[in-house]
Amino acid sequence: MDATNIVDVVSEFVNLRKAGVNYKGLCPFHDDKTPSFMVSPSKQIFKCFACGKGGTVTSFLMEHEQITYPEALRWLARKYNIEIEERELTDEEKKEQSDRESMFIVNEWAKDFFHNTLKNDPDGVAIGKQYFRSRGIRDDIIEKFQLGFSPQKRDALASAALKAGYKAEFLVKTGLCYRPTPNPSLERRGEDTSASEEENAKGNYSPPSQGGAEGGSLRDRYAGRAIFPWMNVSGKIVAFGGRVLDSRTKGVAQKYVNSPDSDIYHKDHELYGIFQAKRAIAKEDCVYMVEGYTDVIAMHQCGLENVVANSGTALSVYQIRLLHRFTQNIVLLYDGDEAGIHAAMRGTDMLLAEGMNIKVLLLPDGDDPDSFSRKHTAEDFRDYIKEHQTDFIQFKTDLTLKGVTDPIKRSEAIADIVKTISVIPDPIKRDTYLHDCATRLGVNEQTLLNSMNKDIRANREEKRKEREREERGEASLPNRTIVSPSGDEKGAATSIEALLIREVIRHGEEIIFDNVETEDGQTVSLTVAQYIDYDLGQDGLQLSDERYRQILQEAVEHSGEKGFKAETYFVRHPDPAISQLAANLAMNRYQLSASMDVPQREGNLSRQVIHLVLDFRMDIVTRQLKYLQQQLREAGNDMDRIKEVLNEQKRMQELRNALARQLGNDIIGR
Repeated sequence: MDATNIVDVVSEFVNLRKAGVNYKGLCPFHDDKTPSFMVSPSKQIFKCFACGKGGTVTSFLMEHEQITYPEALRWLARKYNIEIEERELTDEEKKEQSDRESMFIVNEWAKDFFHNTLKNDPDGVAIGKQYFRSRGIRDDIIEKFQLGFSPQKRDALASAALKAGYKAEFLVKTGLCYRPTPNPSLERRGEDTSASEEENAKGNYSPPSQGGAEGGSLRDRYAGRAIFPWMNVSGKIVAFGGRVLDSRTKGVAQKYVNSPDSDIYHKDHELYGIFQAKRAIAKEDCVYMVEGYTDVIAMHQCGLENVVANSGTALSVYQIRLLHRFTQNIVLLYDGDEAGIHAAMRGTDMLLAEGMNIKVLLLPDGDDPDSFSRKHTAEDFRDYIKEHQTDFIQFKTDLTLKGVTDPIKRSEAIADIVKTISVIPDPIKRDTYLHDCATRLGVNEQTLLNSMNKDIRANREEKRKEREREERGEASLPNRTIVSPSGDEKGAATSIEALLIREVIRHGEEIIFDNVETEDGQTVSLTVAQYIDYDLGQDGLQLSDERYRQILQEAVEHSGEKGFKAETYFVRHPDPAISQLAANLAMNRYQLSASMDVPQREGNLSRQVIHLVLDFRMDIVTRQLKYLQQQLREAGNDMDRIKEVLNEQKRMQELRNALARQLGNDIIGR
């Protein structure tokens, strides 16, 4: 990090010009019309004041190139010719790393083999390329996705790979080849080839334990098929999909054959097209989810590049979190038949629980994105998406209640809709959806709210015990535990907390109280970080964001160290999440030149910090009062419960009034 110049690195991707002590340019992370992207050479951080993206040089590379933190460090090491020292691996780790790397190398070679066959082999051109052209796929898209063709000879790839020096062990481990289980009765009838085709499609093969010659000769898994390489988010080939082309598609159980799970490929972890789509997803802040390979390719031809496919399986939490790295907005784009509707419903509760905003778009019955794109222009496709995409809750409401007149079935359908709403983590979104449903369904909103609260409690029951201590610590006042109004705002940091942590990052090591007398008669000095930690600790209060708590704790731990400067420490923090957060909070939109910079007057910082701590307490009390108002509404005719809530409400109001007086005095003092 000492050797890195952020202006030098960012300039490779963004045209920067001097602007005072900083540099300015058009933000690469959104459609910036006027320069709002600032780079500070003194702090070695960047910040866009339009889209909010900010961080260090490593977070810039991670965001722009969509690479991991270690990959960003290696990128910088290569640029500045710095040798990276890594710890000595164990023999087992070396073999595992070597095996994984060998599998990636074999897959990369196989991708080139399939692609070259498609372009240069007579059968590849006549059969494979003709198939892609019949689907309307242009040559530039073939290159973009590195599409290919596997020769029809059953051991063409295996023979070429072995001849090139690749081991049979890794051809089997990657799933490129398999060893068929011998079946003497089929061989006697001359049906070995067709039987192997079925075994191939189903993935029923018997690989030898050591990858040696035993177990039969190698067979190509994808012989005679069009090839769709799977690239992970970093662009490495992890798997392949192969499609039967000729008349064999009639009645074939599996038109598509995919690579089996391996050390480098797990189907529920990967998304087809993520490598080609990741920048467009981040830029558009939206992703389209389709079912198949050709759907992804067709939309790219229409100019819609922020699209991925899950290949007909329900979304997993791994895939959702992968997408969430780039956006929280997803549009499920499926055909309008029963299968398409079923696909749109799968995994949606998991998407909502992970904080994704879901819209659904069903194409006209009989069309999928591939066929629809071939009937319409790119502009028509875009317009259709804009006009017909529907919010998921509305989609589910219309779908589940369509034609339902039976009161019991209708109540069950409404309960299912409310249950789906209950998994949404954002309380504001949840309440908005509930209000909308109550209005459209003609059901009392309080009734739906009661039902939703029961679902929330049921959803959280298993996790409640392990989270109880942390949740109580987030919002407690003397002699009483405060539960957040929504009951599940764990991690939902307020803007006041962000301001507190900004002071810790910018001034955490600065002493604001000198010669403070402790209970045992000693005198101590308190830094910004120590004062905030001490004050909140008096009443068992904690910041709700885990990153904020970590920053405060580390600032307190390092406050006594000579030469410790909080801003430098956290901006260069080894945890990318902490580093990026610190850089965001450290950057000012406007910065005076050194000659005009006015130092902060003594006393101003202490008053600012005290005021923010009081604001934090006031925010907790205000949220608790809202929660108590909700409890009163839910108490019904339970007089004991009403009395208990009213007493607590009175106590909270007294605390609020006391805090208001303190805040007023602080304002007057300033």
